[in-house]
Amino acid sequence: MSDGAAADPKLASPTADGSGLFSGYSPHEHRPLRSYAVMSATFGSAFVASLVAAERSGRELPEGFSARDILLTGVATHKLSRLLSKDKATSFIRAPFTRYQEPSGQGEVSEEARGSGLRRAIGELVTCPYCLGQWIAAGFVVGLVAAPRPTRLVAAMYAAETLSDFLQLAYLAAEERA
Repeated sequence: MSDGAAADPKLASPTADGSGLFSGYSPHEHRPLRSYAVMSATFGSAFVASLVAAERSGRELPEGFSARDILLTGVATHKLSRLLSKDKATSFIRAPFTRYQEPSGQGEVSEEARGSGLRRAIGELVTCPYCLGQWIAAGFVVGLVAAPRPTRLVAAMYAAETLSDFLQLAYLAAEERA
């Protein structure tokens, strides 16, 4: 093993001696698998606990959601995940877990996760709009069960902002062609 990362057993597995469940998964690159597992368990537990709490408070879990709610929360999830993971004005939220790389698009920045373990795993989550989208969508689903009116209001705000963003970009493109 000439690669320094592969020679370090701490990088090959989450156990100090290099043995264990995750040993050999990624011998050339550190992957915080234990931290991913903790975050996944936290996500699942919080989601289920929120739905159980809503049901115990007298809220009935819906058999389904309307196409309108799915579209509204889908667009809002897209906007909020980009806002939290890429927007330069929200970089202070990501800063403890990330390192700034460069500007990236209209009002966005490119960052990379830093550190190791849970810090790195959180950094990877908060810089990935696709990854963060799952957490945000789950929040909207719980919101639609627990407090549908305010949830729709917040979702409508982010959906309107998404439409505004597309119109701003279309306007810029039209100006550049003129």
